[in-house]
This record gives sequence, C-alpha cells and structure tokens, in this order.
Amino acid sequence: MNVKALVIAGNGTNCEREVSEACRLAGAECDIVHVAELLAGRARLDDYHFLNLAGGFLDGDDLGSAKAGANRLRHARVAGSDETVADQLQRFIAAGKLVMGVCNGFQLMVKMGLLPALGGDHLTQSATLTFNDGGHFEDRWCELSVDPDSPCVFTRGLDRLYFPVRHGEGKFVPASSEVLAAIEARHLAVLRYCDPATGAPTMEYPFNPNGSVAAIAGICDETGRLFGLMPHPEAYVHRTHHPRWTRQPELPEEGMGLQLYRNAVEFIRNNLL
Repeated sequence: MNVKALVIAGNGTNCEREVSEACRLAGAECDIVHVAELLAGRARLDDYHFLNLAGGFLDGDDLGSAKAGANRLRHARVAGSDETVADQLQRFIAAGKLVMGVCNGFQLMVKMGLLPALGGDHLTQSATLTFNDGGHFEDRWCELSVDPDSPCVFTRGLDRLYFPVRHGEGKFVPASSEVLAAIEARHLAVLRYCDPATGAPTMEYPFNPNGSVAAIAGICDETGRLFGLMPHPEAYVHRTHHPRWTRQPELPEEGMGLQLYRNAVEFIRNNLL
C-alpha cells in the first residue's frame, strides 16, 4: 500500500502544485483536489493519509487571512450527508493521520482551532495570525531554529532551516499569556525566526519578518502530527530554489524543505500502513 497525500486547492490557493511535487519527491502518491469536490462528496479525506493545506490567498483574505476558508470547512455540509469537511477532518485526526498547513494553510489551521489544540481540543481557536508589524507584505528568506524537544513528526533530525516567507499576515499571536505559556511548556513552538549568526530566536527585523510573539514561525499540536508554519518548505526542495545557488556550488542537490515531507512519509509507512 502506498502513502496517499492530498492537497486541497481552490478559492485562492496558489501553491498546490509545488506542495504536490514535494509530496511526490518524498515518495507519496498525491492528488490535488478542489475544495468543491470535497463539499460535493466526490472526494473524501478518509481515503488519504497526509493532508496538505497549501499557501495562497483564500477568498482574497477579505475577512482576514483564511477566516472565510475556515468557516467554509467548519460549517458547509457535504452534499448527500449530514457531515461537514470539519467532521471528516476530526475523524482523520483521530485515525492518527498527518496534517501540514503552510502560510495560508497555517492560518486556516489556527483559525479552525486545529493548532495549537491545547488539551487535544481541535475545535476551539486559541491563537491567530495577523498583520505583519511592518504593515506590508514580506517576501524574503529567513533562518529558522528547530526545537529539538518538540513532538513534531515533520522536523525530526533537523536543527536549522532556511525557507522563504511570502505573507502580509504572518504575525503569530496567542489568545493569552496562559496559551503562550502552555505552548512553551509543551514545546509546541516547533520553529522560531532566528539570528543568522547565533541561531538564537529574535524579534529583530528583518530576521523576524512579521513580529511574531516569541519569534514563533511554526507550531504543532501535542501529538506532533498536526503542523503549521508560515515559511514555505515546498519552495526549497532542490538546490536551484536557493537564492544563492549559483554562488554556492557546495549546496546539496536536495533542498532543506524536502526532509519535512520525507519525515511525514516515513512516519506514515511506519505507523499507518
């Protein structure tokens, strides 16, 4: 049996092909499915092991980044049934499967309540992603440090990453100091924007491009199987994606982002097949 990955597309996503290619390179079969197909009942999350929520501008971010998309999945009924896509998603999570949201997909997960999901509550929103402190869209590459004590399935064996960000609303803000304390205590802050020289988490611009609280760039839930991040790992799966690839011939052929998808595929093969 092969690992089956799904990338949801439509209503403003624009990174689905890159994510699909990353899944394929990591060894998974991958389908790109429009959200309308899920709502029509012609595709179901139950048929997959690895759900990917790609970046883009869901519904033009007109109600805030991914909020309309989150409401659609939470409340719109699947044709011919009494369930929503969110109901399928809860079943998907309970089955031990994997979910990764990148950029707009991370925003979607946070606003649905899938992250950080403290205490296993995947239905209640406890954080948000809001406008960058600089007040404008950021398109730059960032250094990231990985928490080695995080339960995150996707970052196992990794300590530093270098990915691009492309967002106008990437500032992670927890609902309260108590939520932040719980995220910190449980090592759910998987990735932090860091100083390139020291590797220490930083609030200094441009190394922290959006002013995220505690320099948080990505978080997981307590199982480590649900993961969201603002930087784009699918944008660095080959050496030629690196902004300095022509000046750094020593770069490995495989880009850093691919290992996140390889870790996901390996986990599924070892635990779900």
